[in-house]
Amino acid sequence: MATATRSARSWRVVFVMVVAVVVGLAAGQRARRTELVPAMFIFGDSLIDNGNNNNLPSFAKANYFPYGIDFNRGPTGRFCNGYTMVDEIAELVGLPLLPAYSEASGQQLLHGINYASAAAGILDITGRNFVGRIPFDQQITNFQSTLDQITDNLGADDVARALARCLFFVGMGSNDYLNNYLMPNYDTKNQYNGQQFADLLVQQYTRQLTTLYNLGARKFIIAGIGEMGCIPSILAQNEAGICSEEVNRLVQPFNANVKTMINDLNVNLPGAKFIYIDIARMFQDIVANARSYGFSVVDRGCCGIGRNSGQITCLPFQTPCANRKQYVFWDAFHPTEAVNVIMGRKAFNGDPSIVYPINIEQLANL
Repeated sequence: MATATRSARSWRVVFVMVVAVVVGLAAGQRARRTELVPAMFIFGDSLIDNGNNNNLPSFAKANYFPYGIDFNRGPTGRFCNGYTMVDEIAELVGLPLLPAYSEASGQQLLHGINYASAAAGILDITGRNFVGRIPFDQQITNFQSTLDQITDNLGADDVARALARCLFFVGMGSNDYLNNYLMPNYDTKNQYNGQQFADLLVQQYTRQLTTLYNLGARKFIIAGIGEMGCIPSILAQNEAGICSEEVNRLVQPFNANVKTMINDLNVNLPGAKFIYIDIARMFQDIVANARSYGFSVVDRGCCGIGRNSGQITCLPFQTPCANRKQYVFWDAFHPTEAVNVIMGRKAFNGDPSIVYPINIEQLANL
């Protein structure tokens, strides 16, 4: 209870400052800030989790060495050797690295929060093999509880004006395949074919994103699913160590549905702007042009055990590869910091072939 009270008090300070900026601009005053946006709020899974699972009864954790080996704070819960994609994006829009919801306090809250949770899915049942995780619906509930606390003190109109200028980054769906549809102990694949499952996911996704809109979100960044058939854990499932085109084809309807969804939401939700990051196309480009990006290893993890370093993911105190900047994958499932930085920069100022219909920089400046 003391933690909740302290969090509420901190959020009051945050939004008073944010609203002051909005009111100041409305009054024609010059705001002294270099940020493109006041804040960014992040929802997703292990690709962008930065510590929300650390204190959960979960097998999906990364708060141990060698995770964070190239991060100046060491192991924080990021499933990477260093930066995640949202870390890079935060810096590009002029924000500091954002705190995890579970650990945020005081001045750390000034520029937004990361609600992402490893093993989380669009569907609540996704990721149950890992026990503790925070599904997307619960992440939204966590965000809503924060808003409820501050709206009582600031008023709905002031909060709404502030939120309308903030970015909302959402990257969900990977676990609904990896830790649901493709898992032998789930019956999902017997209930739905690939297209039906994609339709189910995006039906839920639309409802969830509309809930965020109804809470005040207006500027949305939606990340698609990558080339999942080419991650080390999937490569390791065949002796040849080659991409599973079956898995790649399985997730394509989801990405297609998400693009259709954002087109529909842009039309149907007044004042909202949704953009789509084509993670799969970015990955294809990085692999096809690996040498030009500085990569020499595209088919196995820097830290892991077994075929393609993907049969068992990075274990505590395992010695990772020394040349991490030359690897596309950090572990059995996640990219290296080098790839995350490239993808973050492409999403920030790329052309419509990879971030559609406008990029993050353009969205921030609307």
